[in-house]
Amino acid sequence: MNPAAFEYHRADSVQEAIVLLQQYGDGAKLLAGGHSLLPVMKLRLAQPEHLIDIGRLRDLAGVREEGGTLRIGALTTHHEIEVDPTLRRRCPLLSETAGVVGDRQVRNRGTIGGALCHADAAADYPAAILALGAELVAQGPNGERTIAAEEFFLGFLTTALAPNEILTEIRVPALAPRTGASYQKLANQASGYATVGVAAVVTLNPDGRCAAVGIGITGAGSSPVRATAVEEALRGADLDDATVAAAAEAAGEGLDLLDDIHASADYRLRVVRGLTRRAVLGAAGRVDRGQ
Repeated sequence: MNPAAFEYHRADSVQEAIVLLQQYGDGAKLLAGGHSLLPVMKLRLAQPEHLIDIGRLRDLAGVREEGGTLRIGALTTHHEIEVDPTLRRRCPLLSETAGVVGDRQVRNRGTIGGALCHADAAADYPAAILALGAELVAQGPNGERTIAAEEFFLGFLTTALAPNEILTEIRVPALAPRTGASYQKLANQASGYATVGVAAVVTLNPDGRCAAVGIGITGAGSSPVRATAVEEALRGADLDDATVAAAAEAAGEGLDLLDDIHASADYRLRVVRGLTRRAVLGAAGRVDRGQ
């Protein structure tokens, strides 16, 4: 099926794109890599009257580190995140997550900002940015504001961005000493989306106990969530298999579990618990205990 007719606009700056969003209101959509928007346009699930192309704004792409914070431009592609040497060294969780997004074509064209703004319930990045405690930077007619990852996802395909705002940057802390991370995913074999995905970031004390932990879950419900009950159970604990397995039983708390043709709610709950255990143990196993 072909998309409905629309008027195409190419923005040469963020400010121009914001002006166009204000001008055309609800009838406008932003186009970055296109791998989230164009498929739903072809199915006519979205029928914007105006398409605003920001894909050439290369100042919104790239990775840099400032004061222990990694600043990732919203137009950075999945492939660029997967191979970026700074991310692979300072925040390998994002590189690991990017490497399992979709297929090679999607990774070469799709962008982290587009994926996050689309807020698909089965997207990979939300689990990672929740576990990392990331911040998202939005720019609109009233200037710039920062949104915590936990406040960004409001529901199915819904974020905290205002209609006239553009996501410009994602900020994540570089991993602290004695910290490891892992992303575990049960992928839909047809689409590559996560039937369930769990990301964990674990920091250990010198005595081996859990000093800090962040766990994000995607795919299981209509919106990604932090597994706060599991986090609370693990802080201060020895992360042996039995302790982690017991804590992971609480991974389904707060989840409005999806029940669809891909997996039943009961099956997703079992997978959430299993992948939470695997992600936490995997993250702990990657800690450099010599630090």
